[in-house]
Amino acid sequence: MGELAISNQSETIASESVQRALEVAVSAGADAAEAAASFETGLSVTARQREVESLEFQNDRGFSITVYKNQRKGSASTSDLSPDAIESAVTKAMYIASQTEADEYAGLADLSRMAISFPDLELDHAWDISADAASEMAVQIEAAALGVDNRIVNSEGASVATQRGLSVYGNTHGFLGTQRRSAHSTSCAVVAQDEQGMERDYHYTAARNPKRLTDGVEVGREAGQRAVNRLSPVKIGTRDAPILFRADRAGGLIGHLLGAIAGGAQYRKASYLLDAVGQQVMAASITVAERPHLLEGMGSTAFDGEGVATAARDIVRDGVLQGYVLSSYSARRLGLESTANAGGVHNATVTGGGGDFEEMLKQLDTGLLVTELMGQGVNIVTGDYSRGAAGYWVESGEIRYPVSEVTIAGNLSDMFRQIVAVGDDRDERGRVHCGSVLVESMKIAGN
Repeated sequence: MGELAISNQSETIASESVQRALEVAVSAGADAAEAAASFETGLSVTARQREVESLEFQNDRGFSITVYKNQRKGSASTSDLSPDAIESAVTKAMYIASQTEADEYAGLADLSRMAISFPDLELDHAWDISADAASEMAVQIEAAALGVDNRIVNSEGASVATQRGLSVYGNTHGFLGTQRRSAHSTSCAVVAQDEQGMERDYHYTAARNPKRLTDGVEVGREAGQRAVNRLSPVKIGTRDAPILFRADRAGGLIGHLLGAIAGGAQYRKASYLLDAVGQQVMAASITVAERPHLLEGMGSTAFDGEGVATAARDIVRDGVLQGYVLSSYSARRLGLESTANAGGVHNATVTGGGGDFEEMLKQLDTGLLVTELMGQGVNIVTGDYSRGAAGYWVESGEIRYPVSEVTIAGNLSDMFRQIVAVGDDRDERGRVHCGSVLVESMKIAGN
């Protein structure tokens, strides 16, 4: 098997399915409708104990239709894109709409907000890798991890995955938009053991362009080294201390902020940041900018899930909240305008005056470097934050020993205002691009 591909014929089928569904919906009496069709193809290989454990091929298709009638909404979906199946889905959606309560805020995004420009954001890149080559690579990645140290005693496996997708969205405003995307990744997780017990760690790389992937052997070695580094952890005593969230953990922290300013949380009154636009919500040195048109960005798009044109903006500027994260529905509930975030944020990029990881350690000086977080102890309504954590104790800017079985606690409102710096060691493997985040002080509950 060579590189995965989705044919032009599939794009034609998807586009025609969407257009046909919209026509049928209008003929059936819908006031408005929106539809989406998708094709996805992929390959995933997992190796464990130096042998291929699983090999999966993916070839999926999907279709969904939403209709609006007298401010009532109905939706249906199918994996069958035949004309009969499309018509059946529309019929079901119309029936569901007839049974629901009217919602004055329901409906398509405003016509004036539809995207009219579709720049090439370079989101689709083929990876010319066969199943045999992917299998060999997965075995090599795991072997690299297992070979780091003889204290690595077990493996959860190494994986190689590649996926390409096509999606078409259209609505009765006359909007029809097509997007092609790819996503490629490799990963590895292993277990190390010494006389004090076992420790697990992992590493992965992900990108739209396979040329941007970290070398697979390096991924394996890093996973192995991380597991070994965590052996013989120390249980520290309870204290207040600075906390440095490593970049791959800091993105989740920023995600809590984005969750608190999401439209749904705002109109449900379920956020500690209600009516916070114009207020200082982070340290004055911090800016969170949405950059939806970054080339090859994991969150890049010319239009959101409703066809609304995306544009660069500052969500937080110099610590002050500039706006919420809104779909058309949540915007109407709040008496505001959509921010083109139906489907989520698009490359939320955090800057905050910090340097590379080594410089961030020096700025931490003495405190806890967090590399793993456990549990779901985050309350967006109150801002209370309490999670299990593991990582390393740092003194004088140098990592001294691993730490486990501690809980870090605070309140998001205080934590964000007490950010000392955000590093430029940015993790760009997801929709949030953030470097290491240094918080001035948090409660650490240990022995």
